[in-house]
Amino acid sequence: MNRESLLAQFEVVLPLAVAWAAEQEERILRDGVGLSEAEVADAYAIGVQEPQQVRLLRVNSVPRPLHPQLRAACDAIDFLTPATRGLTLRYGIFIRSDCWNDRSLIRHELAHTAQYERLGGIDAFLQKYLFECVTVGYPAAPLEQQAIAATARLSE
Repeated sequence: MNRESLLAQFEVVLPLAVAWAAEQEERILRDGVGLSEAEVADAYAIGVQEPQQVRLLRVNSVPRPLHPQLRAACDAIDFLTPATRGLTLRYGIFIRSDCWNDRSLIRHELAHTAQYERLGGIDAFLQKYLFECVTVGYPAAPLEQQAIAATARLSE
């Protein structure tokens, strides 16, 4: 699968991605830990409305979907690679274990949580975010660039 074929199949792939994200968020909310006091302050500063709902889950590697079509979609947009350090699924955030105390990474992921809240949840966020990744590429996606900018503002 390449970007062009992914774009053509977007309406089929999106519900699969939403279901996977919701399932992973449940896992993180069940098994993860709440934010520290400093992380709660960062969450508020970055615009998260409900930081008390956020949970972080330490993982050896950020999981990839098992569904073949979703895996192919990830590959097509170079998303969820072995280099992935964190992944936000609304209030659930995977953090790779070797990055567990990386405050800048956690701030970046919290910026995505704020975007999920603003856009109205998993379905709305993924529709916009994944479409941006397919059409302009993951690093240039406007939502990704907004998270990078928000993180940089807090780090000043």
